[in-house]
Amino acid sequence: LVRNLRRDIAGYNAMAALADEEQDEDIDESGWKLVHADVFRPPQNAAMMYCVFVGSGLQLGVAGFFSIVLSAMGFLNPARRGSLMIATLILYMLCGVVAGYASSRLYKSFRGRAWQTCTLLTATTFPATCFGLFVFFNIVLAFKHSVGSVPFLDVLIVAAMWCCVSIPLVFLGAYFGYKAESISYPTVTSTIARAIPDPGLLLNPYLAIALAGMVPFAAAYVELFFIMTSLWMDQYYYV
Repeated sequence: LVRNLRRDIAGYNAMAALADEEQDEDIDESGWKLVHADVFRPPQNAAMMYCVFVGSGLQLGVAGFFSIVLSAMGFLNPARRGSLMIATLILYMLCGVVAGYASSRLYKSFRGRAWQTCTLLTATTFPATCFGLFVFFNIVLAFKHSVGSVPFLDVLIVAAMWCCVSIPLVFLGAYFGYKAESISYPTVTSTIARAIPDPGLLLNPYLAIALAGMVPFAAAYVELFFIMTSLWMDQYYYV
């Protein structure tokens, strides 16, 4: 499969130097090969946010991967209360370099110019959303006099770690990302985008989003319903 794919890519790159008449005579495209010149085209809408989400996702993924590895090796003991959460926060902050590097390099391949804005959004969009929700629910718990509310000093410590460690590391990674060479794609992108036909009802993205979220939610809901029922009714639950 990889050999055939490389042969097709080499053929497409060779055809990029031919004239339009020669391309019409030599090329025979069908199926996925019709979009070989549009696969690596930069998104027309919100290209910067695409880079921001990619960088934030890589930061989460790398931090989660190292947390799992450290837990499997025994460095993080679940018996020690809060050790896993603290380690995850520290790893997430340190992985800000990965987020800045990935988003900046991808944004550079899109030929974007507002690199400062892209880096700032990468450093603040996802963490600010999570921190805002955390502060909101913490205030609600504090007004309810709940023991689960986090002390104000701890909230300030988390905010200081985000502003003084995570954001500078994102800018550091973005600096190296913009200094690196642009990403080279294996196929040549055509100057004129191919027209995409209107999808049918079954290919509607809104329907696909609803169905993709409904199936795992239904499965999790059924499992949790039986588990909670067994716990509250003092019954046994078998899987």
